[in-house]
Amino acid sequence: MAESVRLEAEVPAELSGLRLDQIAAKLFPEYSRSRLQAWVKSGELLVDGERKRTRDKLLSGAVLAVVAEVEDEGRWQPENIDLDIVYEDETLLVINKPAGLVVHPAAGHSSGTLLNALLNHCEQLGSVPRAGIVHRLDKDTTGLMVVAKNLAAHSSLVEQLQARTVSREYEAVATGVMTGGGTVEAAIGRHAQQRQKMAVVNGGGKEAITHYRLIERFANHSHIRVKLETGRTHQIRVHMAHLHYPLIGDTVYGGRQRLPKNASPELIEVLRGFSRQALHAQSLALIHPDSEALMHWQVPLPDDLVALLEALRKYDVNSAADDY
Repeated sequence: MAESVRLEAEVPAELSGLRLDQIAAKLFPEYSRSRLQAWVKSGELLVDGERKRTRDKLLSGAVLAVVAEVEDEGRWQPENIDLDIVYEDETLLVINKPAGLVVHPAAGHSSGTLLNALLNHCEQLGSVPRAGIVHRLDKDTTGLMVVAKNLAAHSSLVEQLQARTVSREYEAVATGVMTGGGTVEAAIGRHAQQRQKMAVVNGGGKEAITHYRLIERFANHSHIRVKLETGRTHQIRVHMAHLHYPLIGDTVYGGRQRLPKNASPELIEVLRGFSRQALHAQSLALIHPDSEALMHWQVPLPDDLVALLEALRKYDVNSAADDY
């Protein structure tokens, strides 16, 4: 099965002087670099109507145009993995991702991913870039994700994400007591020494903006609602750690679990047993690519987060009673 794709974009001033393959990756981020390079080599991606090499450098004002057939890449196999489907029509699929499910195949996770499950659920996703996945959640983050079921929907959702009109709100539990909410504007890039990690960087990073507000304050922790304005890798986890309020269970950015002084055995057991970052994508809103109606979905907190919050409340109540 194949779908026709037609794309056109002009090279902006900030990309002038870069290689064609680098520019194409920036202008058409919904397609993999390998696919874009293949289109350049086959002549399906032209610059000002002419064929170029992937390494050719371009100047601002040049126009990239793609006329191609998108075939099923066949690199990934469908797998019968259960999906918690919140909404589905001919254009969109919204799922509630569980903890432990990797979104996209990568080194160490060549199978058993959300992408494999999507290909099994809907065969036509084989001809949509990344099986329709337009944004990701970390392996151990739960909650809502939207999937595009055709190329037109894919392009629409990517444009909405780039325009920052998709609303994504999360709930999280952080270590430390916040006094209120705020906004973090701090660029994110690769960690200088640990390349598998992201970090707030002073130069060379990508713009990252996170809004947060306090839902409930505990003796040693904070239950917060977080809204993303940008969507950088590990953004919430990095920004909260940058504020010195790392998420409970986030050993990558928060280090070893910090236990409160005089914590009860019950609370210690719950905190030590919470083996993932306490982060859940609770609500999602966007414009439907076909009807142009504003669509909104919300899912409840997963059981492990509910149990964590209950344990924190119980500890606070018992501590107050002891003090009294």
